[in-house]
Formats: sequence, C-alpha cells, structure tokens
Amino acid sequence: MTLFEFFSPEPYGFYSGGQDNSIIQKNDVRKTRLTIDQINRLRIMNDIRKLEYEKKVEKVAGQYGPGAQPQQPGLM
Repeated sequence: MTLFEFFSPEPYGFYSGGQDNSIIQKNDVRKTRLTIDQINRLRIMNDIRKLEYEKKVEKVAGQYGPGAQPQQPGLM
C-alpha cells in the first residue's frame, strides 16, 4: 500500500469496506452463500492482483536481469 492510496478513493475492482456489510455472528452456524455480484467482484480483484504481479515481475526482471553486452568488432 502506498501513501497515495490513503487519500484517493479505491480504483475500480479493489476492495471497498463500504461494500462489506455482512456481519457473521458467533452462534450463526449456517453457511454463507456468495451472490453473483460478490463472485464477480472477487474475479475482478483477482485479475487486478494478477496484472499488478506481472508488472512487478517485469520491473524486477529489468532491474536484476543481465545487462547489455557491448559488441566487440571482429569476434564471433
């Protein structure tokens, strides 16, 4: 989490505490059922998490990958 995320509203697809209005009681033993909307939001959050991870891997690979080797004339 970055500092900017504290002051800006969450982007589309990220978790929002305002949307979470389910309170489970200790003595309630029934299974909760996910709605289609909840499943769709979970899928979108997973897609965003996957995309952010791929971007992070590309950035790290660029930082720690092998550098460009200068070509020396006459050597093959």
